[in-house]
Amino acid sequence: MTDVPDTVQPPSDLPGVESPRAELDDSFEESSTDLPLTALTRVRRGAHHQRTDRAALYDVIDGALSGTLAIVRDERPVALPVGIGRDGDDVLLHGSTGSDFFRRIAAGAPVCLTVTHLMGLKYARSLFDSSMRYRCAVVHGVASVVPAAQKESALLTLSEHLMPGRSEDVRPMTAREIAATMVLRLTLSEASVKDNAGSLVEVDDDGEDRSVWAGMLPLRVVAGDPVTSPQTVAGVPVPVSVRRAAQRVAASGTT
Repeated sequence: MTDVPDTVQPPSDLPGVESPRAELDDSFEESSTDLPLTALTRVRRGAHHQRTDRAALYDVIDGALSGTLAIVRDERPVALPVGIGRDGDDVLLHGSTGSDFFRRIAAGAPVCLTVTHLMGLKYARSLFDSSMRYRCAVVHGVASVVPAAQKESALLTLSEHLMPGRSEDVRPMTAREIAATMVLRLTLSEASVKDNAGSLVEVDDDGEDRSVWAGMLPLRVVAGDPVTSPQTVAGVPVPVSVRRAAQRVAASGTT
């Protein structure tokens, strides 16, 4: 693909970016909705792919193990991958109490959390129109620190999402470990969902050469076979919790 001038929008179907030949109508018919449309959450390109039901938001978050958390630090954007887990209408995040990134969030820095499921590559008959299929959620807000008395329960909720059943295999968390971990709660009150999983690869009568192959390359995440640590006593079987996690990934194909 040749380089494109900065003034030209590159072909992509990533969140907030559409192929220039995509539908350019920014209008969005607002009906009764669980997710309010605000200046931050209204999808402006490809608005017909926006989902405004809260169930769609939960589905994107519950099907993911991680997201990208972004803040502005010292006038520069910083984005880091974080493990996530939903607790009702909140997303739980955790990190070290010694992390400057998390300390700033705890102090009230506005955050943006993005969760994306990449589902396929769309091979059009030109690079200009080639794109991606995905589902994504973008959450804006100010996170709050989970109080010390609720921290262990929140960490167990996170653990059950990331590694279901693992807490039953291992020793309990120590007070020192809990104290060293910061848990943040981000409310899902200002969020948007974009789902173009059913978007077309091409349209009729676009003037392209039909002798060039066009189509989809579906993508999915695959869990490999568990690899036992060399320090583990010989003969210890792989726990059910690990196999359960692998089965979940196999069933969904995304993380």
